[in-house]
Amino acid sequence: QVQLVESGGGLVQAGGSLRLSCAASGRIFSINYMGWYRQAPGKQRDLVARISRDGSANYADSVRGRFTISRDNAKNTVSLEMNSLKPDDTAVYYCNAVGVKVSPLAGAYDYWGQGTQVTVSS
Repeated sequence: QVQLVESGGGLVQAGGSLRLSCAASGRIFSINYMGWYRQAPGKQRDLVARISRDGSANYADSVRGRFTISRDNAKNTVSLEMNSLKPDDTAVYYCNAVGVKVSPLAGAYDYWGQGTQVTVSS
């Protein structure tokens, strides 16, 4: 059983910074993409950033230049450094792992973390 556990959320003033971390645990052979999504109250869950196994990263337009995603393949972790935070960044942030395999010939599955709250005050 694969689990994703997030940490690092909290309350910060506008202009401040936070770092989110996510660790995937369990029997893991490889993970294709790891990323972060967020969901504000009454809104859909949207992609914030994701990074491939080879380190290629994609960002939502709203966070590009302010957020940086990184991953450690050996530790199965992904982090999101968030700078110049705005009130509009307030949301529950979810870690996502896509294409998780427990062995080379096993099927690939996707997993979600439980979410961590980020609140940016004005």
